[in-house]
Amino acid sequence: MQAEIGISKKNSQATTKILNILLADEYILVTKTKNAHWNLEDVDFYHKHLLLEKQYVQLDTIIDSLAERLRAIGHYASASLKLFLEQTHLTEAKDNRNDSNGYLVDLLADHESIIIHCRENIETIGSSYKDYGTADFLTGLMEEHEKMAWFLRSHIIKKVQAKK
Repeated sequence: MQAEIGISKKNSQATTKILNILLADEYILVTKTKNAHWNLEDVDFYHKHLLLEKQYVQLDTIIDSLAERLRAIGHYASASLKLFLEQTHLTEAKDNRNDSNGYLVDLLADHESIIIHCRENIETIGSSYKDYGTADFLTGLMEEHEKMAWFLRSHIIKKVQAKK
């Protein structure tokens, strides 16, 4: 049954496309986060293991919320690995040789990519597509990713450059 919520069919389809791309990004990111959680090696393994576990639980919740938002505006969530890989902005995990710093740098870049994608679409979804609920939803999602990115950034070992 079509959702009659004051958003034109054309506008809700445009919003749906953005949300399905974001859903694909989130799914790739949760997979990469679980990979890092399972496989990283580091002297500070335990704390990073717990950090990554907390983040993949958050990402699972985000994925569910995104799918539910899609349903709330009257559309279906793209829910296949094939579609996720076709729609995502992200790349699959790099070979980091289980180096925790490498994993964290890669995950941070993905969070920042999602933050930018959200930020670029909030105004369009609200003002152009008249879907202020989804614009607000994306704002909250962006803020969650900003916090997760901050936590990752705080754990990344910066290479000290030699003084000249």
